[in-house]
Amino acid sequence: MKKHTALLVEDNLDALNLLRATLESKHPNLTIINTAQSVVEAAKAIRKEEPDILFLDVMLGDGTGFDVLEIFPKLHSKIIFVTASDEFALKAFKFAAIDYVLKPYSDEELSEAIQRATQQLQPSKERLEILKETLVAPEKKPDKISLHTLDKIIVVGLEDIIRCESDSNNTKFYINDGQMVFVTKTLKYFADMLKTYGFLRVHQSHLVNIKCISAFIKTDGGYLMLKNGENVPVSVRKKAEVIEILDSMHR
Repeated sequence: MKKHTALLVEDNLDALNLLRATLESKHPNLTIINTAQSVVEAAKAIRKEEPDILFLDVMLGDGTGFDVLEIFPKLHSKIIFVTASDEFALKAFKFAAIDYVLKPYSDEELSEAIQRATQQLQPSKERLEILKETLVAPEKKPDKISLHTLDKIIVVGLEDIIRCESDSNNTKFYINDGQMVFVTKTLKYFADMLKTYGFLRVHQSHLVNIKCISAFIKTDGGYLMLKNGENVPVSVRKKAEVIEILDSMHR
């Protein structure tokens, strides 16, 4: 098995020691070349020897993990972000489609993160910007979302999404430029993520951008007419909620 070098950047000493101990005991294919507890220490360590894998805490005492990345714009290390179990942080990572591990670390989670890190390409600058912006201003509506397809990750504007449709355990995103993006996550995953940003689950198989709704048609069981001319069914149990939301928009 190929050995990889690792640098651990974590400002909490207990968390740093736990991570180091877990990696040393459970992952002998990783050689920990150094540890750091701040942006300054991390920068010195990376300049000395760039690691194969960089375990990078989001929040550091003298800045953030993004400050480390800005110092080294051409960094070749694979990045594994580590973060506390914070709902805003988790939302940010989901919008950017960037992997992370939660503190305290489970061995299974670490193993999966290391495997992904050694196999995948680095997140693009645009996806890192989405992550950074969403973390810095969690109360602000994100402008963009990263969508994981089978072979690439596409960044689209939230305003450009017309609707989403379930396809087994996958989701089809219909964008206003006419393209359809097939994403390898469930509709429930995106319904939970987008429900506070103007998207409404109107049916077991359909999630709709409220701004794209033209009218609710009560005949034929009830369905939505969208501004692009498409029709989307509304389930019986969702009908009252849909009517209430549409009425509130026109008050």
